[in-house]
Amino acid sequence: MAKIVFDIETTGYPLESFDETQQQYIMKFSETEEKKEEAIRKLNLSALTAQLVAIGMLNPESNAGKVFYQSNEQESFKSDDGTIEFITGTEADLLNWFWETIPRYDQFITFNGRGFDCPFLLLRSSILGIKPSRNLLPYRYSSKEHCDLLEQLTFYGVTRRFNLDFYCKAYAIPTPKDKGYTGLELGELFRAGKYREIAHYCMGDVQATAALYRKWDELLNFEK
Repeated sequence: MAKIVFDIETTGYPLESFDETQQQYIMKFSETEEKKEEAIRKLNLSALTAQLVAIGMLNPESNAGKVFYQSNEQESFKSDDGTIEFITGTEADLLNWFWETIPRYDQFITFNGRGFDCPFLLLRSSILGIKPSRNLLPYRYSSKEHCDLLEQLTFYGVTRRFNLDFYCKAYAIPTPKDKGYTGLELGELFRAGKYREIAHYCMGDVQATAALYRKWDELLNFEK
């Protein structure tokens, strides 16, 4: 069975890029400065208010992968060990590349993909006029096509949800969060032009997800 792990990074558009009615809607119930800051951070999480800035994919068996990411320069390079290729493009390029790639695999693996990555990719593609090549939200209660590790490790919501960093630390897996920032803070890196840092962060999340998948597959996968 051909398998692929993927993860995306997004960043919200500036609040001032929305019209007055939209801004009022976004900031509804934000009475304090803390709530206003939180509302702005949450712009990262919706395909209606954010853009895709990086998408990473990795074969969990060969550890070979690619990251497509936005940058102000056109470039392509490989990791030091030659296993990961980094390629720049527009947001539309990122989405088209993903939809060209994903049908080749029998199973795709995510962490919270059903709750975030997959709806974002589907909706964002439609907003840009790009037709998805695959349904990323198949039957929920099976891991055979889409293995969402957050679903599996909470037994479909029975137990408490933790973030990827917390699960990885429980299983002694290194994560990009050890560098001191999270996905919600990538907007600052993007605005600062630190595109390669975002790309490496994205692949770090993908590699951590792949390592977590191997643990789950070895110890908790009852659908084999």
